[in-house]
Amino acid sequence: MAEGNVKIYYGEGRGKSSSALGEGIRVASEGKDVFIIQFLKGKTNKETELLKRLEPEIKFFRFEKSEEHFNELKEEQKQEEAVNIKNGMNFARKVLCTGECDLLILDEVLGLLDNNLIETEELKSMILSRPEGMEVILTGRIFKEELKAFADEIYHIEAERCNA
Repeated sequence: MAEGNVKIYYGEGRGKSSSALGEGIRVASEGKDVFIIQFLKGKTNKETELLKRLEPEIKFFRFEKSEEHFNELKEEQKQEEAVNIKNGMNFARKVLCTGECDLLILDEVLGLLDNNLIETEELKSMILSRPEGMEVILTGRIFKEELKAFADEIYHIEAERCNA
């Protein structure tokens, strides 16, 4: 792993979070600290339970309370979750500033841009504030061209065939 890289996994298909998690497992196996902060996904107990079993090597955080995906919520519920999402972003900012981990995975953070919950400049300044050597992985469906300037690696994950 290159020192301090910023990686982006994006695309409409499945596999972005899985790729990021795989990278997290690899980094944790080297004795390094990994944090995952998940946004916008519905709370699935089986998934959360599995990720919690990876602690203390991989620490998993989710600030949203809803069991449904953000886009499935009613407008009032979205407003409530927006507050929780801001709390998650504040935590991410703290982790980036203090360097609490070697790898920070911001799962579905690109969706926060799509839903106008944060601005591209806010995300960019957060990522650029990280300490030297800290790696960050961003995932989400849609890639904003403005992110290209500070990403070291960009992976477009696309299903060639999907029978789901």
